[in-house]
Amino acid sequence: MSSLLRPGRRACFLLATLVVLADQLSKAWASEHLAGAGVRPFLPGLLEFTYTTNTGAAFSLFSGAAQALGVVSVAVALGVAVWIWRLGRAPLALARCLALGLLLGGAIGNGIDRWRLGAVVDFLAFVPISFPVFNLADVAINLAVLCFLIDLLAPAASSRG
Repeated sequence: MSSLLRPGRRACFLLATLVVLADQLSKAWASEHLAGAGVRPFLPGLLEFTYTTNTGAAFSLFSGAAQALGVVSVAVALGVAVWIWRLGRAPLALARCLALGLLLGGAIGNGIDRWRLGAVVDFLAFVPISFPVFNLADVAINLAVLCFLIDLLAPAASSRG
């Protein structure tokens, strides 16, 4: 199978790096252009920009525990990085590589905010439904969960990679 379809650990780390860059650049933009600006439409009827910060985890769980969650972010990032590193140079199932890279990038992206700012910057909000405001690191983490599920539900593909 081509290397594009069966990436190795280098691809996982590259994806994580891209996620961190996109996440941190988007949060810097949001902090500069959206803080105090109220709600701004982005994709009318679907997404809007709403700047906020969150000292907790997803859905504002553990609010006010940014330092403890910062430690969790570091632990998750280290754990995933070790997991990727231990994979060696062997080809890896695409869904698993995507999951690992997205999870690592998302954990680092939100971890940087927790350590640097004491809160995570969120700025994306769904319009048609009531859902917590989120950021690109959150999107990456949720996509990682989806990729892990795909990898889990495709055991024949996973056992070959």
